[in-house]
Amino acid sequence: MPQQDARIARMGRSAALVIAGTGVLWVLVTLIGVEYGLSQRVRALFDLMALGGFIYAFVLIYQLWRARQGNRR
Repeated sequence: MPQQDARIARMGRSAALVIAGTGVLWVLVTLIGVEYGLSQRVRALFDLMALGGFIYAFVLIYQLWRARQGNRR
């Protein structure tokens, strides 16, 4: 049981780091893109990459939720 709790905690930290990292990088790239005048196409590419990061975080959160559901039974 303690191993399961440690695994769940590690999954939660991973999800939090992915969300925070994606958000910070997305904001930074947006600011840099405005400052250096990157084209809308390049900025849209970074937006799509950020969307992918947030979707990955959603998958991690879903896996965490499922692991916690299994832990109760």
